[in-house]
Amino acid sequence: MHAVTSRAADELTVEFAGEEFPVAPGTVFSVGREGDLAIDDNLFLHRNFLTIQHVEGLWLLSNVGSRLTATVTDSGGRVQAWLAPGARLPLVFASTSVIFSAGPTTYELTIHAAEPAFRETQPEAEDDDGLSTIGDVPLTHSQRLMILALAEPVLKREGTGMSELPTSSQAAERLGWTLTRFNRKLDNVCDKLDRIGVPGLRGGVRSYATNRRVRLVEHALAARLVTRDDLPLLDLEHDLVAEEEA
Repeated sequence: MHAVTSRAADELTVEFAGEEFPVAPGTVFSVGREGDLAIDDNLFLHRNFLTIQHVEGLWLLSNVGSRLTATVTDSGGRVQAWLAPGARLPLVFASTSVIFSAGPTTYELTIHAAEPAFRETQPEAEDDDGLSTIGDVPLTHSQRLMILALAEPVLKREGTGMSELPTSSQAAERLGWTLTRFNRKLDNVCDKLDRIGVPGLRGGVRSYATNRRVRLVEHALAARLVTRDDLPLLDLEHDLVAEEEA
């Protein structure tokens, strides 16, 4: 582990679980079960999954794995990319979040650039017209609760790191819902996001039921569909259902 006190103008810093790792030009920084950032001994995770290196004036993030994908977003959740095996993209923002899952575990790390190629501007204030659109996708209250129940362990975590995602049964129990109701909401949200082009929410018969939950959480975190501020809604829903059944 490295303690970082300052950064050179052309240096990146990778932050994970409260630790910071400097990346200097002329080196290849690797992330996976092994490498410069050995994040976990999870056998679902590639030994070498992601690399960061400086090429012809640009910092590049590359997926060198064969199965796993990563969701990459700017710190404000306004720009999102899906990094598939063999793909690479430039790191142009001051702060870039990288979210990925291996088996039931979801990981998040942040990459900080001392001299980003892209400078963010302050967005104009939105009109308060009483309408609510979450991450450019209108969600019903119950759909938002469903996502919250799946993302709760990640949202409760302080900063970057890793979290075990609940099963559908565990998430349904957290809300006080039946599993049938929960799965119906999950189907509806995945269909809605799939129609607007969010990748990874549809797949083969064997992989779809498992992979869509973790992919939904990755997208929800990157697009800020839910945040830590929403977590009290889970207890409110559980108590409301309990009162109705009493």
